[in-house]
This record gives sequence, C-alpha cells and structure tokens, in this order.
Amino acid sequence: MAENSNRRHLFISHHHQDDAEVSKLQNLLSGRGYDVRNSSVRMKPENQRRMEEKRVSDKTIERILRMKISWASTVVVLIGKDTHERKWVNWEINKANEQGKRIVGVFVRGGTEADIPPSLEKYGSAIVNWNTDSIISAIDGQNDFQNPDGTNRQGPNSGTTSTC
Repeated sequence: MAENSNRRHLFISHHHQDDAEVSKLQNLLSGRGYDVRNSSVRMKPENQRRMEEKRVSDKTIERILRMKISWASTVVVLIGKDTHERKWVNWEINKANEQGKRIVGVFVRGGTEADIPPSLEKYGSAIVNWNTDSIISAIDGQNDFQNPDGTNRQGPNSGTTSTC
C-alpha cells in the first residue's frame, strides 16, 4: 500500500492550446515521485477535427467529462492565455464543484490574473503559481491563493461577511 501513497487521480482542465503544459505538469510531479493519473481529454488532431465539424454533441461531451471528473479526486485547472474564455473549462469547474471535488488553479508560464476562469474565481480551493512545492501543497489540501509571481492574493470568499 505504501507504494501507491504518492498516486494522485487528477482531472487536468485546460485550453487545448495548453496540451503541452499538461505533459509538463505531469513530468514536474512525477519528478518528485508522484504517480499522476490524469483523466482529462487531450485534443488530438482527429478529436479536434470532429469537434470543429460538430460531429460530437455537447451532451456526449458532457457525459464523458462528467465521468472523467467523477473519477478524479482533484481537478487541476491550468491557467494560461485565454483560459477564462473557454466554455468547457468553466463547465468542468462547475461540474467539479457540484461533485464536491477539490479545485486547484495553476498559472502556466505567461498566465495572468486576467486569465482566471470566472468559475475558478468562485469555486477554487487554491490558486498557485508554477512551482512544484506550491502545486503539490495545493493538490494535497493546502488552501493557498497566489498571484502568477507567487505572492499572496485574496481567495474567493476571503474577508467577506454579510449581515442581515
């Protein structure tokens, strides 16, 4: 049992243009001895063509994504250029929230605060910069909120109170 203590079941939500960053993240974590099982959808050329030709219905995509998200213990959202504009990234975050999953945002190189998806701002458990220790801590339960440069930032619902 001890040999699997570093296994993590992740769903890595990302803009398909950031596919290379998914591999970099997996390599980064495996370099620290983590066995990462990623259930996310990678956009191979044939899949991209089917999507562009509208040969796959939204209902089919939703069903597949729901199953893949439910399998994962944590959803990691790669925050890169234009991630905030991606319909499916926000959908995946919303589904992860509905399923009670831990949701961790990770800034890829070049990602800015302006690129954070609205659903991640609302439901994120942690948002960290591209730093191995920060990423591992966030996946493993630390609720850190950082800017792309690693400085602290305010998380969702931080410092908000309401009185009736």
